[in-house]
Amino acid sequence: MAWGGPCRRRCSSVGDGSGGGARSRTAGLRVGGGDDVGQPWLRGGAAGGGALHARDPGLLGPISGRAGLPMRAQPQLEKKLLPRGRAPLTGKAVAALCVASFVVGLLLSGRVSLLPSASASSKVKATSDGSGCDDNSVSKLGQSHDPKGIMNEVSRTHHAIRSLDKAVSSLEMELAVERARSGGTGAGVSSRVPQKAFVVIGINTAFSSKKRRDSLRETWVPTGEKLRRLEKEKGIVIRFVIGRSGTAAGGGPADRAIDAEEAEYKDFMRLENHVEGYHELSSKTRIYFATAVATWDADFYVKVDDDVHVNLGMLTSRLAKYRARPRVYVGCMKSGPVLSQRGVKYHEPEYWKFGDVGNKYFRHATGQIYAVSKDLAAYISVNQPILHRYANEDVSLGAWLIGLEVEHVDDRSMCCATPPDCEWKKRAGNVCAASFDWSCSGVCRSVDRMKLIHNACGEGQDAVWSAGAT
Repeated sequence: MAWGGPCRRRCSSVGDGSGGGARSRTAGLRVGGGDDVGQPWLRGGAAGGGALHARDPGLLGPISGRAGLPMRAQPQLEKKLLPRGRAPLTGKAVAALCVASFVVGLLLSGRVSLLPSASASSKVKATSDGSGCDDNSVSKLGQSHDPKGIMNEVSRTHHAIRSLDKAVSSLEMELAVERARSGGTGAGVSSRVPQKAFVVIGINTAFSSKKRRDSLRETWVPTGEKLRRLEKEKGIVIRFVIGRSGTAAGGGPADRAIDAEEAEYKDFMRLENHVEGYHELSSKTRIYFATAVATWDADFYVKVDDDVHVNLGMLTSRLAKYRARPRVYVGCMKSGPVLSQRGVKYHEPEYWKFGDVGNKYFRHATGQIYAVSKDLAAYISVNQPILHRYANEDVSLGAWLIGLEVEHVDDRSMCCATPPDCEWKKRAGNVCAASFDWSCSGVCRSVDRMKLIHNACGEGQDAVWSAGAT
């Protein structure tokens, strides 16, 4: 009920009965435009009507004058303190409200990580400055949800995993090599601690090749004290590799001739468990790597024929470029035809394994000279009993490595032709690492021509000492 309704008229009539003063004092009284709900003191006044003021004229006293101000503010204050009642929420509404709050919270948390504010970035930066973190962590925070950033992170993670896998494989290979050394390699080598070296160069030779060996000693293979100094100061080990004749238990005349030559030059590596023979080159290659790994702990192992000219300084410099890379296979890569006809040179009895007639071999280094890194040589040493031998030793080596994670390096400086080719390249500043004639699978008439080739294409005696091999 509004104060200006019947209650106002009743108050007005009371004022008329008691004199004009009461009317003038109450006629302008309003209660903020509100009704009388929750105000019993107003309802009581309405029920009493004019008798209210007649019986208790003093009630109007507090309303009038200065004392009426608090009385006018009191109903409005009580109305604010007593809010209206609300209907209680149902169970479904409460559950829905909880779910909605949870979803909103997730969205807000995702939004904060996607679009960080300037203040948040400054806080992160300030925290990183105080905790030793670098600014990259802050930039990664802002780029963590960028598609390019995510792909870069995935690529880096994949690269790190591959690097770790290579490191683990290398450690496993080294462990296997150490076990093989402790248990014997099958190559007639004692289980002594291997000597450190940069490269071991094994020159494949035969009993009948004494003149070839002498032609190399007169050109690019050091002898005597120079050979020992090259080993000690540059880590370059050079040995002629040869097995046994297989004639008698104590060795035949050929073995005794090699023993006498070894006593003079001390530049041989004897393969005690290998019997020499042209068709046994694949077996000889396996045993050579096993023996070399057991004797020297080198970064690279090179196999070269005794009718090839080599510039030691250039060879070691080129190998040094790949020193930090795992599983490296260096040489002049080729893919020759698989020869199925009987009686021809390089006939392949197992030609059917390489597909139809007329197919080519897989890519592999030519057999005149090639190099493998330490881990690949160790792999051959450990697994030599189960490595299959093909008719050609360079094909066999390529087959052993084709299924591995190997980096094939096609280095054409290791297969230069003899003069004038290697001579022209030397004049142009591109000294060859190795030279031979493709038509002869080595230097044609090497005993007669090796010194001529060395004079025309050789790098000089001091080149190996200035090369960055160690």
